Amino acid sequence: MPELQVGGRAWQVAAGANLLDALNSGGIAVPSSCRAGHCHSCRVRCVSGEPLDRLPQALLPQERAQGWRLACQCQVRDDLSVVPYDPRLHGVPAQVSELAWLAPNVLRLRLTPARPLRYSAGQHVLLWTEDGVARPYSFASLPGEAPWLEFHLQCGRPGAFADRARALAVGDSLRLGEVLGGPLQYDPAWDGRPLWLLASGTGLAPLWAILREALRQGHGGDIRVMHVARPGEHYLAAELQALAAKRPQLTIDLIPVEAGLENLRPLRQTLALACGRPGFVETTARRLYMAGLPRNQLFMDVFLEGAPAALEG
Repeated sequence: MPELQVGGRAWQVAAGANLLDALNSGGIAVPSSCRAGHCHSCRVRCVSGEPLDRLPQALLPQERAQGWRLACQCQVRDDLSVVPYDPRLHGVPAQVSELAWLAPNVLRLRLTPARPLRYSAGQHVLLWTEDGVARPYSFASLPGEAPWLEFHLQCGRPGAFADRARALAVGDSLRLGEVLGGPLQYDPAWDGRPLWLLASGTGLAPLWAILREALRQGHGGDIRVMHVARPGEHYLAAELQALAAKRPQLTIDLIPVEAGLENLRPLRQTLALACGRPGFVETTARRLYMAGLPRNQLFMDVFLEGAPAALEG
């Protein structure tokens, strides 16, 4: 049986065991939000040995050259020694500069990082609490817009990070992990084409940033924003409507959950970006395909739920 080593600890695991499971079962609590290679909260650095990596393309070549792997996507084949990602060593310190409840369950969190962070609208970053709980969140802010970074947190359901977020105060410290790319972005080559932004809940956060990026770059086509939410949770309604009042090409549809998205009729040239919980994104994709939207003109980002673990120690 292969031997797995972390620091001064070593134990045997079954050949072919999932690395994340092997670490957690051995008492090394490695966070994980998705187990699909998207959130990157389960990063570990291989010091010696090499696991079987089922998703090598999830990391940049230079990261892989440094030994980084995603534990959820690796299997232990031979003896292996790893070091889990430690935000206290690798993360960027950030201070809570503002907190505001935009809806009963939606918390706007603004963080001022210790040094500028390079990112684009549509990307997300791992947020780490001081006690080592991690979760990825999309940027709702735009680069260069302000000294702070903005995130919209769904705090209506139990979760390790959400539970801590509800207790945050201005001046508290968090840490920022790596900035992660994603399927959502604004491409200047889209100028002049109809652009649909479809969101459920806080899936609106990255689309709010992408909308402003498109307008900042002078997008000339019509833009339609559709936000599906429960009563009282269309949390950016005023801001969206104020923006639409100044931009004649912008249409805002605030849609109740029970109504859903019906009778979608995109033009053939439409580009659609959908973001939210899995059921919403899957249903939206199916309806757009049936309405004739080509598959390569739909970009989707799914917000997965999970209860990340805390780091040991």
